[in-house]
Amino acid sequence: MNTKLYKSVLALTDDLMTAAQAQNQQRFDEHYAQLKLLCESNEGSDKDHPVQWETLADFTDDLALAVTLYEHALIKAQAINSKDFCSSIGYSIGALKVELGDKEGAILALEAAKIACNKIIDKQLKAEIHDLLTELKS
Repeated sequence: MNTKLYKSVLALTDDLMTAAQAQNQQRFDEHYAQLKLLCESNEGSDKDHPVQWETLADFTDDLALAVTLYEHALIKAQAINSKDFCSSIGYSIGALKVELGDKEGAILALEAAKIACNKIIDKQLKAEIHDLLTELKS
């Protein structure tokens, strides 16, 4: 991943968190617009990376839109064969689909995330994927 891109996304994440904690909606919206512009500007370029799209989805209040953004991020993660991103994004999609009442969609997303997470180190994420999938299937 491009270091400059990572630093930009990280800085915007910090700005978004600060604005959210201060309950400053105007500042939050400004930083969110900057992140969205960054994503759109990098779309289809060598700077296009799932981290920016996943972050954009993370800060989206509209659950249906967040799922759409995560699905876009997942395509980017699959294109670079990143098991870490495929796992975390798949988990996020599954969790949101549960909130949206789409149990079958959640199971499909989590099953794909479970396959991807076989190749990652993050034991906590593996456990969260397993636990939510087990809960939904029982």
